[in-house]
Amino acid sequence: MERLQKVLARAGVASRRAAEGLIAAGRVTVNGQVVTTLGTQVDPARDRIAVDGQPIRLAKAPTTILLHKPAGYVTTVRDPWGRPTVLDLVKTAQEQSGTRLFPVGRLDADSEGLLLLTNDGELAQQLTHPRFAQEKEYLVLVEGRPGAEALQQLRAGVPLDGKLTAPALVEVMPEKPGEGGTWLRFVLHEGRKRQIRRMCQAVGHAVRRLVRVREGALLLGDLPAGQWRYLTAAEIAQLKEAE
Repeated sequence: MERLQKVLARAGVASRRAAEGLIAAGRVTVNGQVVTTLGTQVDPARDRIAVDGQPIRLAKAPTTILLHKPAGYVTTVRDPWGRPTVLDLVKTAQEQSGTRLFPVGRLDADSEGLLLLTNDGELAQQLTHPRFAQEKEYLVLVEGRPGAEALQQLRAGVPLDGKLTAPALVEVMPEKPGEGGTWLRFVLHEGRKRQIRRMCQAVGHAVRRLVRVREGALLLGDLPAGQWRYLTAAEIAQLKEAE
């Protein structure tokens, strides 16, 4: 017997925390009966478990992939406005894994770069927990050329929603052509909603392009936009050890 939310996470429905939300919202049934109690024990080999009326399928094996997300795709499983989602780009990976993959964290629709997708709810739970706080690196094209004062403010902290952002590494990349603006390198340890865009806007330099190139030890590298690759066993082990 296992806890229901853990079975949902293992089936690739969502992270364990998100699975708890599905249960509390009354979207999960066990043997045809709605279950809303967290911690309910189930036998995945015997019980019929469904989410929104769709039976779950346990994954053949945990699968985690790295996608180079292009701009224009939303980081959700489905979009009420019919916009393309990142799952449209990884259909082959989902077919091979035998379950749905779901994004770990998010990138704005207009942003690009490294995004993890998995059917491993336990790994997703670890990576999205606040205590994990792994370093993320971005290349950011902003309008104009930030001066020393603006750069120092970005590094020291910008007030967003009444709270300063955490100290960050921010540097100009003079070797990278500016395309009519200036490329900056950001390294952050936190991830508030649209954080970099709002930080840059606050110092008077709107973001024109934003690309995530690193998450922890994982690098985007030369993976083309719209393409994905499986993480190696060593990479997954490194993620799990990096608490």
